[in-house]
Amino acid sequence: MPRHAICMDCHREVLWTLTDAGKRLAVDPEPDDTGNSAVYRDGTGTYRSRRPSEELPRMAWEKLHVPHVATCSARRRGPAPARPGTPPPGVSDLAAYRRRGRS
Repeated sequence: MPRHAICMDCHREVLWTLTDAGKRLAVDPEPDDTGNSAVYRDGTGTYRSRRPSEELPRMAWEKLHVPHVATCSARRRGPAPARPGTPPPGVSDLAAYRRRGRS
């Protein structure tokens, strides 16, 4: 089994693939039937990925994987922090100026 790269955020193994658009996409290394990326290895040994569609469904040689960004524990964030009602001293609130508009 090939050695996989390590995610810099959560320190789990990832498999880097090359999409049809030429972009790099990290996927979880284990195949998962709930995934939405069809991954295969081309003749040069490069892992390729694409999104299957109704026009071009998953082929027999492709396995479904989940993009790592969907499962990365370090990227999961809670709700955005609440903004304070009044800005701290010395900070101007530009919201009123923006609402008023520039004439």
